[in-house]
Amino acid sequence: MDKTTFGKLVMENETQFYRIAKSILQSDEDCADAASEAVAKGFAALPTLKEDAYAKTWLIRILIRECWRIQKNSRRYVPLEESFHPSSAPQEYSHLYSALSQLPTQQRLPLVMYYLEGFSVKEIAEITELPAGTVKSRMARGRAKLKKLPQ
Repeated sequence: MDKTTFGKLVMENETQFYRIAKSILQSDEDCADAASEAVAKGFAALPTLKEDAYAKTWLIRILIRECWRIQKNSRRYVPLEESFHPSSAPQEYSHLYSALSQLPTQQRLPLVMYYLEGFSVKEIAEITELPAGTVKSRMARGRAKLKKLPQ
């Protein structure tokens, strides 16, 4: 894959990358950091990509790992802004994001990827490197928890 094709891939999927990052991270700034760091790492590792058809899956996998790294490092402190403004979700999706934020990341990520991003269970399994049955069970548990939440 050449640099221009990679650039087009990133630009075409920018909002999708943000929403996937948002399903793991709470802060918009952290989502932007994760996305830019994933793009930088993907660009640096572009020669190692064996099959161009899997570039999007490969880049999403890098993004998810970057989100987990940021999440792990951010547990050490809470920024002052977040203590006063707990919800940084966009206004039009605030109810959805607040409901999803109550789920563990293991259940939230497959639900966002399936229902909001349109990935199949098989694609989610490939991206997260989990068996399809595990993805299905996490989605079922997540849906069950969402049903129990107060409206």
